[in-house]
Amino acid sequence: MSTASDSPANWWNDVAANNPALHFVDVLLRGVGQVMFQNNPLTGLLFLAGIFWGAYSANMPAVAWGGLLGLLMGTLTAYAINAPKEDISIGLHGYNGVLVGVALPTFFAPTPILWAYIVAGGIFSTILMLAIARVFKTWKVAAMTAPFVITTWFLMFAAYNFANIKISGLPHASISVQPTDIYAVTMPEFWKASFAGVSQVFLINNVVTGVLFLLGLACNFVWAAIFAFLASMLAVGTALFLGAGTTAIVAGLFQFSAVLTAIGLGTTFYRPSWRVAIYAIVGTIFTVVAQGALNVVLNVYGVPTLTFPFVVAAWIFLLPNLDLVPETHRN
Repeated sequence: MSTASDSPANWWNDVAANNPALHFVDVLLRGVGQVMFQNNPLTGLLFLAGIFWGAYSANMPAVAWGGLLGLLMGTLTAYAINAPKEDISIGLHGYNGVLVGVALPTFFAPTPILWAYIVAGGIFSTILMLAIARVFKTWKVAAMTAPFVITTWFLMFAAYNFANIKISGLPHASISVQPTDIYAVTMPEFWKASFAGVSQVFLINNVVTGVLFLLGLACNFVWAAIFAFLASMLAVGTALFLGAGTTAIVAGLFQFSAVLTAIGLGTTFYRPSWRVAIYAIVGTIFTVVAQGALNVVLNVYGVPTLTFPFVVAAWIFLLPNLDLVPETHRN
């Protein structure tokens, strides 16, 4: 994840540094921003605004409050187990927790046990983050959102064995077949799909949320917003070309992992250049294919892919450790 110290204004850094309560708020906001690799509290604030807008628009407020609870538990756990302070300060132990927190209310009914589930998930995601980061440090590859994915999958699989956890939205376990809902996409649907592809990073299907997320990205790094939106459009085109289900495409379900791949490859782990742009395009297309493949595999078990296509693509495209920076642009 991003480790840059960019901030919306120097005054906020100064104030937060001298006030423990504001510093904690700063850490939480950066944790939300780090879901899309942005170490910026204003970005995190706009992401939160997008989450709340989308959750309340869908009449699912538990998604927004679950995200806050997961964020809080993940961050507090990092403090409690003495995780590296520099990683905590830039939000690296909050982003998995917030994703767990928005995912569980999306698929489970908002019962008292759900909130306990989110607390447990937030705690475990931070511990798993440290474990994965330690293992992958050898290959100089980040954990990405793997702690979120693995934690949420464990909790989802467990729910099938626990009667008191009320499943409301998990897919029915089945062997996937060819999609039958293939139809021509209108231009309004294309643009809706492109914005939904961004908003679905937080499991929300809402155009306004997608716009707020793009604004949040642009506040920290304009190129991140550009890569995110272009990747979503490219993913829409790729999925349509391959014949994916149109309903899923319009809902953003083939785009969100591709958005993360493009931001990661195009702006975070490599400096933007024409070589990097081509590499990110290839990674984005691969992510769409990976999404289709993993949809088939995981449908058999009745769980969603979450951001695992992005995790797979990012690891594959980062492990070669390529030098994509021209000689004249090196420091």
